[in-house]
Amino acid sequence: MQIPAGKKIYFASDNHLGAPNREQSFPREQKFVQWLDEVKKDAAAIFLLGDLFDFWFEYKTVVPKGFTRTLGKLAEITDSDIPIYYFVGNHDLWMNGYFEEELNIPVYHEPKEFTFNDTKFFIGHGDGLGPGDKGYKRMKKVFTNPVAKWFFRWLHPDWGVKLAQYLSVKNKLISGDEDIKFLGEENEWLVQYSKKKLAEEHRDYFVFGHRHLPMTIDLGGDSKYINLGDWIGYYTYGVFDGAKMELKKYQ
Repeated sequence: MQIPAGKKIYFASDNHLGAPNREQSFPREQKFVQWLDEVKKDAAAIFLLGDLFDFWFEYKTVVPKGFTRTLGKLAEITDSDIPIYYFVGNHDLWMNGYFEEELNIPVYHEPKEFTFNDTKFFIGHGDGLGPGDKGYKRMKKVFTNPVAKWFFRWLHPDWGVKLAQYLSVKNKLISGDEDIKFLGEENEWLVQYSKKKLAEEHRDYFVFGHRHLPMTIDLGGDSKYINLGDWIGYYTYGVFDGAKMELKKYQ
């Protein structure tokens, strides 16, 4: 993709809309929609790197209630021929056609490489990548198992969504009871994963979400790892102007 003069690529991740409840989530949703309204003015494309919702499951004829302003704004943007790309996260990995059919947004379940103005990006949500976290990796296999999804789909949405929301709010990361700290390069699994991928093939930027901690780390060889942070406490996003990638905070 060649970025036209004066245009930019925008990146955001980890909104967790709906958590821990509608009252606390709604102001964050309003702020995110305001951001979308501003960046669409010079956006060549927008990348959303997962966990837009704290829970999302597509039944055959039903999707979770709410998020009307966000979904409407995304539709408005794609209707104006600005492409949006979505990478599922660990909280909204049960996407199955709704974004593609209703919003014209392609959805990716694995990291993917993109090239903008000869600059190579490796992009994904980031869950389950790199060494360690074996418990989550086993759990993800269950969550993505077709049989498990079939059984969950047979739960009435009122029960299924309530159960998922309860389990999600128990996650201290989302409820705000856990301080997110930098673990050091050797313990940041996504940094280790990026270094391994870099040894296989050069990429200029590795861009992920999931960690909820905004950071930029030099990987050597003119390559950088960037984590986008979140829209719960940081309100950070990435922007590529065709020459360099930066993290910025939305006020």
